Amino acid sequence: MRTIAHVSDLHFGREDPRVVEAVLEDLAAARPDLVVVSGDLTQRARRRQFQAARAFLDRFPAPVLVVPGNHDIPLFDLARRFFRPLGRYRSLVTADLAPLFHDDEVAVLGVNTARSNVWKSGRLSHDQIDGIRARLSPLPPRVFKVLVTHHPFVPPPGTRAHRVVGRGLQALQVAEACGVDLLLAGHLHVGWSGDVRAHHLTIRRSILVVQAGTATSLRVRSEPNTYNVITVDGPALGLAVRGWDGARFAPLSAVRYVKRDEEWIREA
Repeated sequence: MRTIAHVSDLHFGREDPRVVEAVLEDLAAARPDLVVVSGDLTQRARRRQFQAARAFLDRFPAPVLVVPGNHDIPLFDLARRFFRPLGRYRSLVTADLAPLFHDDEVAVLGVNTARSNVWKSGRLSHDQIDGIRARLSPLPPRVFKVLVTHHPFVPPPGTRAHRVVGRGLQALQVAEACGVDLLLAGHLHVGWSGDVRAHHLTIRRSILVVQAGTATSLRVRSEPNTYNVITVDGPALGLAVRGWDGARFAPLSAVRYVKRDEEWIREA
C-alpha cells in the first residue's frame, strides 16, 4: 500500500500563513510515502515567492514530486517570460521538469504543461508525449502508474467549460496504451474525481482523474483550502479530501474506487 498526498496551487505571494502551517502539521500526521505538488507554487514567479515555496517544500515529511504551473512563469516580465520562462523555478525549486518517482508498487511521472505563449491554458509537446511512452510503457502491469500535470485533461462536470491542456487527447491515448490508472492535476482551484471517459469518449481504458483545489492560497473559489490524500492498495484507491475549517485541516469528503474487470467502480 502507498499513500500519496496531492497538494496544488500554493500561490506563494498570495498565501494564508495560518493555512501554510496547518497543511504542514496535517501532512506530518498523514505520513504519506510521497507528496505530489501539481503546480502554481507562486503567484507571480518572483524570486522571493519561489524562495518561500522552496522553504515550504523542504518541510514536507516525505519525498516530493513537483511540476510547475502557469503562475510559475512570469506574466508581465515579457523578457523573462519568453526567454527564460522557468529560470527561477529551475534554479530555486528543481531543474527536473519531468520528475519520476518509482518503487515496486507505484510510478508517478510529472510533466510540465506551463507555456509562455498560451500562459493560462497550457500545452504538451510531441516530445513530452513520447517521453510518457518511453518512461511508463516498460514498467510491469503490477505497478500502479500515475501521471501528474498542472493543467487538467478533463474539465470538472457541472461547471462552465474550461479549456483543457493542449494535445491532451494525444497524451491520453499514450497514457491509455501505457496502462496509466490515475491522472492528478490542479489549476482550477476546484477538487473532484471521476473517470476520464466521461469527457473523452474515444478513450476505452478506465482512468481515474483526481483534481486538487488550492492548498494554501487566499484565491479560493467554490470551496475552502483543500488537499487530497490518496491511498493505493492493489485494485483499490481511496481518496480523502482534507479541508481547512478555519482552525485546522479536517476530513471534508472520502470516496473509494475499486477496479473490477479493468473498470474503476466508485463505491462511496
